[in-house]
Amino acid sequence: MNASILTVNAGSSSLKCAVYGTNGTELTPLYQIKLGNLLGEAPRGELKHLTQGIKAPFSTDFNQVEPSARHEAALRQVLTWLEQQTDLPPLMAVGHRIVHGGDRFTRPVRLTAEVQQQLEKLIPLAPLHQPFNLKLVEACTAVAPQLLQVASFDTMFHASMPELERMYALPKHLRDAGIQRYGFHGLSYAFIQRQLESLGSGNLNTVICHLGAGASMCAVKHGRSIASSMGFTAVEGLPMGSRSGQIDPGVLLYLQRNFNMDADSLENLLYKESGWLGISGISSDMLTLHQAECAEAEQAIDLFCYRAALEIGRLTAALGGLEQLVFTGGVGENDADVRARIIHRCQWLGIALNEQQNTASAAIISATKSALPVRVIATNEEAMLAQYTLETLQA
Repeated sequence: MNASILTVNAGSSSLKCAVYGTNGTELTPLYQIKLGNLLGEAPRGELKHLTQGIKAPFSTDFNQVEPSARHEAALRQVLTWLEQQTDLPPLMAVGHRIVHGGDRFTRPVRLTAEVQQQLEKLIPLAPLHQPFNLKLVEACTAVAPQLLQVASFDTMFHASMPELERMYALPKHLRDAGIQRYGFHGLSYAFIQRQLESLGSGNLNTVICHLGAGASMCAVKHGRSIASSMGFTAVEGLPMGSRSGQIDPGVLLYLQRNFNMDADSLENLLYKESGWLGISGISSDMLTLHQAECAEAEQAIDLFCYRAALEIGRLTAALGGLEQLVFTGGVGENDADVRARIIHRCQWLGIALNEQQNTASAAIISATKSALPVRVIATNEEAMLAQYTLETLQA
């Protein structure tokens, strides 16, 4: 390995970084650093040395840093730590996950001042994530200006969606202003699609279920996204950890008029107080809900699985028939009960579950009599970021 690539993946309160060594054609995972609860009172960090299989705490001394500046402080700390590793090949580039690329950015791109200005204009489309993404680009520029930086976008995998799937039934001048369905979780879907291609099933009509506290689904035909459960924002679609998912827009008008809720209050409700948390009144964490053993927690799980099954039906219609179902994401990969509940509601598609394989989270969890295979594939957004960054530099 003669060089390395750093990937930067920021959530609203988390930062995930990974380092990959490269000889110019292949990537080798070296380190993974995860920092969570960055906006809370007790940030936490973990370092994994991937070649040695060693885990260790990673310093998160951010209590004297304003919450709004903690993502940047965390990245600076990661970069400082990397500089101190004498066994690490020199960094050649940083690959950033940027949530929103709009209509203009439909493939990875080198970050320049002009590109950053264009991305800043998209902040209103992703106000909870885009600002953090761009602050980290600025932090890299300040700390290591010699490094090339590449942006990959959550929206770009869905650039292939047809016009009818993108459209909302709104006046043309609003559609021209960019109000349309974009879709998200694109890095995860791109990674899963490449895994399917390596398995020889990349051309099947596929529904990929990326299930976690942030959850979405995607219909993939001939390797291209043709429909997504998420739309203009990452709050549409399935009920998620604390996000409402699909909701009648009339509800929002009612809340404005009768509960005196303004835009900020509505945003907080839809993104932070709803979903599994809102229904259960307990938690936005699926494992906690399973352990709660109360009616409200059970209802939150059931509603999520019901809506997921309904969305599989919609996406199957978009595909004109389903030939393969894939589960991924933290819940999709690890929660056998959720998978079983969803598949039970999809028996009309001829799907049959192998309960033993499902309990073991095996690579294929469908029974031999099933009309189509059901796969469980672990996603890896960081690996996809690194791959996109390498391909962009080579291009």
